[in-house]
Amino acid sequence: MTYQIKAVARCRTPYKQKFGIPRQPGLVAARGFVELEAEFNHMDAVRGLEQYSHLWLLFCFHENLAQGWKTTVRPPRLGGNEKLGVFATRSTFRPNGIGQSVVKLHGVVQRNGKVCLEISGMDLLDNTPVIDIKPYIPFSDAIHDAVGGIAHEAPALMTVNYTELASAQIAAYAAQPQYLDLAELIDGVLAQDPRPAYKKAKEDPKLYQVALYDLDIFWCIENAGIKVLELRPAKLDKQSSGTNGQAAELAT
Repeated sequence: MTYQIKAVARCRTPYKQKFGIPRQPGLVAARGFVELEAEFNHMDAVRGLEQYSHLWLLFCFHENLAQGWKTTVRPPRLGGNEKLGVFATRSTFRPNGIGQSVVKLHGVVQRNGKVCLEISGMDLLDNTPVIDIKPYIPFSDAIHDAVGGIAHEAPALMTVNYTELASAQIAAYAAQPQYLDLAELIDGVLAQDPRPAYKKAKEDPKLYQVALYDLDIFWCIENAGIKVLELRPAKLDKQSSGTNGQAAELAT
């Protein structure tokens, strides 16, 4: 049996490529918006939503659908060396390509004639189709004695340092309203170490790039930490955009 599902909204986020997006929601306090699609673009559709602090977003892994799904996957938590069943993970390669995330709701606003939900903590690629929005209910959705299996604890964070050039560039960009949270965003994203699991157990001389907003952030591994080298205006292409679980590596 098949069903047709339409997008009710689109998510607008700083994440312009799949490489670098946090692997779970709530790990990075990135800000963004959920824009209702034309058919649902009415304040009545979200009446009463502001009484909730958090939302469930059900969405489509739209850039992975063509690659199909797999019965088993290699979770990054297991170093990419062991397999688990797809339904025992949150892999993006799923039979129906549907994901869900809890996000913080900051308010309901109108932007450019569209009803928008201002959110933070999302782990969604920019322009991700949202197929449903539901309020988060603390007394039933928060299970305090739940067991998290291989993902019971939050991942360890990397130390992030900056060259003088990168620090000066970030300070200059932060003077513009659209980049107010740029330093916090870069710190949060890179501290998660977005590299594939197999890269983390060996020396890694590669130069990496992550696209945030309309900027390319160039960084490398130095002294077991992350060193941000410089920022450039974004130049997204097949070489640099990467895919979920793959590093955007550039020749040094």
